[in-house]
Amino acid sequence: MRLFVSVDLPEQFAEPIAAIQENLASAPGITLTDPTQAHVTLYFLGDVDPDEVDGIVTALERAVDSVDLDPFEARFGGLGVFPSLEYIRVVWLGVEQGETALVVLQEAVEDSLEPLGFEPDDHEFTPHVTLGRMNHAGGKAHVQSMVQERSPTVGTMTVDSISLTESVLLSEGAKHKTLESISLE
Repeated sequence: MRLFVSVDLPEQFAEPIAAIQENLASAPGITLTDPTQAHVTLYFLGDVDPDEVDGIVTALERAVDSVDLDPFEARFGGLGVFPSLEYIRVVWLGVEQGETALVVLQEAVEDSLEPLGFEPDDHEFTPHVTLGRMNHAGGKAHVQSMVQERSPTVGTMTVDSISLTESVLLSEGAKHKTLESISLE
């Protein structure tokens, strides 16, 4: 099973995300994500034995309990890229409000999974929603222009849970299935 931990965006965000992606679609070399599966990845676990799922869920419950975080508002907007505007691999939608709480959640998730053998990320966590991935630099100028000139706002949601999600890789792209949802309440 290929798993990750996420904060899933509501269905009503799919349309405004798709509108942003429509403007990115003309960039040669970009592969867009499915806007109906928009999420903030808190931790990518990778391939996991199904027998480990219960232990992971318990660790995630401990993580949520440890931060004692009430449901909070998160506003999504603005565009960015990883790793840099000169070498674009990922184009993303940013977090304009709620970023600190998402960072706290991510750190707690990472800390709770480490005793199970999952390595901490080797880079600083930047909360974001992946909009697309660049396969080559053909569309770099178009993406640079969008990131520098546009600051779309998608909407605000209440973050009240995190999800353990399975990603099934298919020829038409990844399909996500929530295995468990852990409430912040």
